[in-house]
Amino acid sequence: MSLIHPTAIIEDGAIIGDGVNIGAYSCISAKAKIGDGTTIASHVVIDGDTTIGKNNRIFSHAVVGSIPQDLKYKGEDVQLIIGDNNTIREFTLINPGTQGGGSITKLGDGNLLMGYVHLGHDVILGDGCILANGVTLAGHVELGDHVVIGGLTPIHQFVHIGDYAMIGGASALAQDIPPYCLAEGNRATLRGLNLTGLRRKIDREDINELKSAYRQLFEQGNPLQEVAKSLYDTTNTDRVKELCLFIMESKRGIPFERK
Repeated sequence: MSLIHPTAIIEDGAIIGDGVNIGAYSCISAKAKIGDGTTIASHVVIDGDTTIGKNNRIFSHAVVGSIPQDLKYKGEDVQLIIGDNNTIREFTLINPGTQGGGSITKLGDGNLLMGYVHLGHDVILGDGCILANGVTLAGHVELGDHVVIGGLTPIHQFVHIGDYAMIGGASALAQDIPPYCLAEGNRATLRGLNLTGLRRKIDREDINELKSAYRQLFEQGNPLQEVAKSLYDTTNTDRVKELCLFIMESKRGIPFERK
């Protein structure tokens, strides 16, 4: 049985799953779909064509699915899709996609968005990411799985961040960060591998292979794309291949201090 406060406004057409809790003065749009077991606190706005999966927790004053902050948006049909088991804290703002970016903003499963986080239009978020207070992702940013971004860090539009990467707090990122790497600063540059995060999730043998690859890619002064291609062709380690392929496919470049 769902528990909906009598002051909540649920527009006709909204689909509310089993065991959903909706707090006082929250507003749910006609096109919204709320999955089983999701909890929506008081004073939350779920707007537009927004699909929210199961067992999510959305805290007070979050605004989820309001129209994109893009002057090119002219009322086209756009979507926001949120997976399962996400936590969206107070005053977070998440916009749907735009026609020019595929019309969808998408979050995976098990992410934590702390207070005042903003996800712009056409953002793609993987699984298990942690975005600390005040992180802002501009339009078309893509994050892999298990990415961690420290507080008060803005990310430039179209930036890609790979799996298990970490961006230090109070940074400003304008280029792509490969998987497994740590970046920090304004403007953010690579500082090494995200070893603390990797030791929690990845086998020691793979970490050692990534250490060797990182040295060859970023610390020996050779052309980055050439080294990435050579390593990709010769390594037998899937994670090193992933690292090299990300570098080869980067559109915005990789920020690192050349030796």
